Amino acid sequence: MKKLVFTIICFFIFLFNISASERQVVSLEKCVDGDTAWFILNNEKIKTRFLAIDTPESTTKVEEYGKEASEYTCNLLKSSNKIEIEYDDNSDKLDKYDRHLVWVFVDDQLLQAKIVKEGLAEIKYVYGDYKYLNDLKNAEKVAKQNKANIWS
Repeated sequence: MKKLVFTIICFFIFLFNISASERQVVSLEKCVDGDTAWFILNNEKIKTRFLAIDTPESTTKVEEYGKEASEYTCNLLKSSNKIEIEYDDNSDKLDKYDRHLVWVFVDDQLLQAKIVKEGLAEIKYVYGDYKYLNDLKNAEKVAKQNKANIWS
C-alpha cells in the first residue's frame, strides 16, 4: 500500500512539473533595447523578446521614447540581483525570428509591468490568455492616467 501511495504522489509531482510554467534563473548577456535582451540560460546564450509588450524602437530606427525605454530596461537588468524568465503556457516559445518569448522578472518583480507602468511600452502582440496579462492591463491603466511618457 505504501508503494502505491508513493507511486501516485510521484506521478502527480511529475505531471505538475511538466505542465506548470517555472521561472528559470538567467544572467544578463547584453541588452538590445526596451523589450529585447540576450540572457544566459544553462550555459547557452538565448535572445529573448519580452512577451506581450512593445517599446518604441531605439536600435536601427529611433522612435520617440525609444532611448528612454532602452535605458530604463537596461538599467533595471544591469542593477538587479536576480533575473528570471518564465515561458507562458498559452504562448509560443519562439517568435518568427527565433527569439524566446518570455516573461522577465527582475528581483521578483515583473519587468514588463514596470516598463508599461512607466509609460515606456504598450501591451501588444497578445495571441492568447497570457498568465500576467491582467498585471499589464493594470499597469497600462496607471500609465495612461498619469499621462506617462508615450501616453503624454
